[in-house]
Amino acid sequence: MTRLILIACATFVLAPQAYGQRLQVSGIYPHLAMYNNEGECGTGAVVPWADCLWVITYGPHLPNGSSDKLYEITSQLEQIVRVESVGGTPANRMIHQESQQLLIGPYFIDAKRNVRVIPPASMFGRLTGTARHLFEPARKVYYATMEEGFYEVDVETLEVTELYRDANREKSYSGSLLPGYHGKGLYTAQGKLVYGNNGENSAEARKRPETPSGVLAQWNGNTKDKNSWEVIRRNQFTEVSGPGGIEGNAKDTDPLWSIGWDHRSLILMLLDGGKWQTFRLPKGSHSYDGAHGWNTEWPRIREIGEADLLMTMHGTFWKFPKTFSAANTAGILPRSNYLKVIGDFCRWKDQVVFGCDDSAKSEFLNTRRAKGKIAGTGRSHSNLWFVSPEQLDALGPLLGRGSVWLNDAVEPGIPSDRYLFAGYERRSVHVSHQEDHSMTFTFEVDRSGQGQWEVVSTLETPARGYGHYVFPSSEPGVWIRVKTSTKSARTTAAFQYSNHDVRTAENDAMFDSLLTADWNGNTNGSGGLLQARGVNSNVLAFAATLLKNGRASGETYYELDGDLKLQQVDDPEQHDWLRQNLAVPQAVISRDTASILVVDDQQRRFRLPLGNDTLAQSTPLPLRVDREICTERDLFQAGGTFYELPAENANGFAVMRPIATHDRRVSDYCSWRGLLVMSGLVAEPRANEHVITSDDGLASLWVGTVDDLWKLGKPRGEGGPWRDTQATKGVPSDPYLVTGFDRKLLRLRHLSAEDVTMHIELDVSGAGDWCRHKSLTVPAGKQIDVVLDDVAAYWIRIVADSNCVASAQLKYE
Repeated sequence: MTRLILIACATFVLAPQAYGQRLQVSGIYPHLAMYNNEGECGTGAVVPWADCLWVITYGPHLPNGSSDKLYEITSQLEQIVRVESVGGTPANRMIHQESQQLLIGPYFIDAKRNVRVIPPASMFGRLTGTARHLFEPARKVYYATMEEGFYEVDVETLEVTELYRDANREKSYSGSLLPGYHGKGLYTAQGKLVYGNNGENSAEARKRPETPSGVLAQWNGNTKDKNSWEVIRRNQFTEVSGPGGIEGNAKDTDPLWSIGWDHRSLILMLLDGGKWQTFRLPKGSHSYDGAHGWNTEWPRIREIGEADLLMTMHGTFWKFPKTFSAANTAGILPRSNYLKVIGDFCRWKDQVVFGCDDSAKSEFLNTRRAKGKIAGTGRSHSNLWFVSPEQLDALGPLLGRGSVWLNDAVEPGIPSDRYLFAGYERRSVHVSHQEDHSMTFTFEVDRSGQGQWEVVSTLETPARGYGHYVFPSSEPGVWIRVKTSTKSARTTAAFQYSNHDVRTAENDAMFDSLLTADWNGNTNGSGGLLQARGVNSNVLAFAATLLKNGRASGETYYELDGDLKLQQVDDPEQHDWLRQNLAVPQAVISRDTASILVVDDQQRRFRLPLGNDTLAQSTPLPLRVDREICTERDLFQAGGTFYELPAENANGFAVMRPIATHDRRVSDYCSWRGLLVMSGLVAEPRANEHVITSDDGLASLWVGTVDDLWKLGKPRGEGGPWRDTQATKGVPSDPYLVTGFDRKLLRLRHLSAEDVTMHIELDVSGAGDWCRHKSLTVPAGKQIDVVLDDVAAYWIRIVADSNCVASAQLKYE
């Protein structure tokens, strides 16, 4: 990739780049940032067409137009705002081959880049999908809205026929046509128009991720039959596509795919030969959960110029075979985990271009005490992210969690849905049931993806029992399924997958200029508060605390502009506003000798590794703990580890995961123009392309992308639920985070004169489904070490069988 070049002087400049010598950092070009005047500015579609890249943005709920734009980006990365722009909440795109037009949002663009537009008054609603027509595909297309408005459009005359009325006409979020709301994908195949939505409009859905939500439905094109719509599955669905991709399937007999999820796992639906089949895959991230559907933008299955398609879903990049069908279900493989929120993507100029959802001035439902009353970004904005194809395999280490059953009723001998078995080095499963008799769980694997099943293992569990099994890494297979020997009213089969984390404890050189934890009295540098401000100028505001010889030497206000120039600005009003509205809240986490304690807004208690003790020492600089860094999900910092923290309505801290552990004193961080910006840097000039230093040479900022954080250092640390702590008989300890850490060692001891039995319990789902994994007798005066490298779960806790002063400490390497 092209890079920024550091010039060894007080002000850093950027060397000539590709694409017309534009400035870029980590694949993000600041000048391509897109703004609107709404509560959110997501990227709805990104499509190459007529030698240019076409992009649309959307606001959150704007069926009648908005300040959002249609952008034309030239081969030299000149951004042209098209005057035909009418805005709204569009995320639909299709190339209509017969008329040689790109249909993107309400716009029709021909091969000479002429743009026609259907105004919102003629096609009202939040446009979410465009699909080929069932009966007149050469001349007509279908449009769908997020509130179940369906239209038929003549691609030559742009005449619009309303087939089903958009629910916003009645000022309702939910239509009466189908269950669920918050429509997403639309596609035609095998004589059906298939539509998915991924939300539920209820107070319960905005609080509990397991609330029944969403729908996948099909329609035969008959507007006169009120029963012509058929519900296929009552779950949350987003993408609906096929091997024809953005152009639509070449043959009506080609298969159709739809990807969605429930609280258990991802769900992949296949329509082939007129029949629907179900598959399940693991979730890389839980930040996309939420029964309301708001936390998930538009995951896609798209062509990127490779043998396989690229699928984005729940924080994982996936290889998706173009040949996926009933006859051949092999080939779906995870590539890496990521943090960005992606609305659409494509291949353009030998790179993959992702349209993101970066900074929303509306917090939606993503508020919590740990953030304090931090002001939102001054203006909603997002950007594109240019990535080389090989980089898709080198971002976050693979982590995948999911269940085929989660406290579900099952019948004997009836197999579960198929669950992905391929693509991960470490694979294990937890099973449990609540019956008063023993039960056998049988695991069968489809080796080739052609539906031939063979038994690979069985687990015998006692009454109200639990079992854990680690599959050998050499065990081949594409899909796995589970059967039970008897009927069970409450059964769980939860899979935990990961790859070995090959990262080291070393920070990548790009982070060298960040202040270290053990800074000394000779340190000169800066830190302070950051905020994307300026409704008109779109600058980044920096209320800097300057350091001289390790002490605060004054406060100065700076602004970073779109050319990445950091300049001191005389604006006392703005400076004071930042100090009042961006202050870091105090006492939102606490430390004791055992670990870091977090108490969330529901008063749930969680413990995290201590990390570097010197980071807890008082300094002149604020140390941000929690901030939304991608729309509706937070970056949480504690004990020298950055964590991905989902919104509270997606179960929050209970399903957080570590990103990286560092020894840097990061003062503040925020999202701006699609970049991650961090403060807390030394003043000495260094050859670091990510460092921007002010015109006066006193203050510096780090810029990059949020997915650069994977290079900050392997997650690690020490701590636990107890350390010489008074344990009460039968009372569980606080939960201690175990997910996302690679090498794990548990040390148990106590101060009693008698032996003590300690029970190791695991939360296997992140939803408080605790299972007793193992019981160990700890001799008086002895320490027991337990290697947990093959034990994957969300949280661990300990229960002692007698009152004692006990220690349960874990070391993660």
